[in-house]
Amino acid sequence: MSNVELGNDLPTHYEQLKTAANRTSSWRERLEAVEQLGQWNHPKIIDVLKHRLNNDLVYSVQEAAFRKLQQLGEDVQLPPRKQGEPIHGVTKILLRIKKSLPAGHSFESFKEKLKKMRIDLYDTYEGVKGAEFDQWLESKWAELRTR
Repeated sequence: MSNVELGNDLPTHYEQLKTAANRTSSWRERLEAVEQLGQWNHPKIIDVLKHRLNNDLVYSVQEAAFRKLQQLGEDVQLPPRKQGEPIHGVTKILLRIKKSLPAGHSFESFKEKLKKMRIDLYDTYEGVKGAEFDQWLESKWAELRTR
């Protein structure tokens, strides 16, 4: 018997999976939680998966939630990939971080400070940009004017 056939039973670690599914500091943890939650057919789990489908900033998490909901027999639509910036005001946030560093700082220093100050932003853009994240971030850093 597969887990999907368990019906209304919640997994014993449901609360931990729900927390992981909503963790803004790690799209990878959200993705893994969606994959695990999708093994149970329960109204609370379907609610969590629908929330990820409709509200996650990282499209691969939305896609995983969509697939799991379909497997559970839910009538859902995959939202279109959002255009524009996933986090409003990203340039202003990055500029603030750049200004907080000493003149002549390295890109690596900027990247580390961003990760420490705004892991949510760092993680979201890493998830959205994928392999192009470092190139995108360095380009943004280079074009920011601090004076």
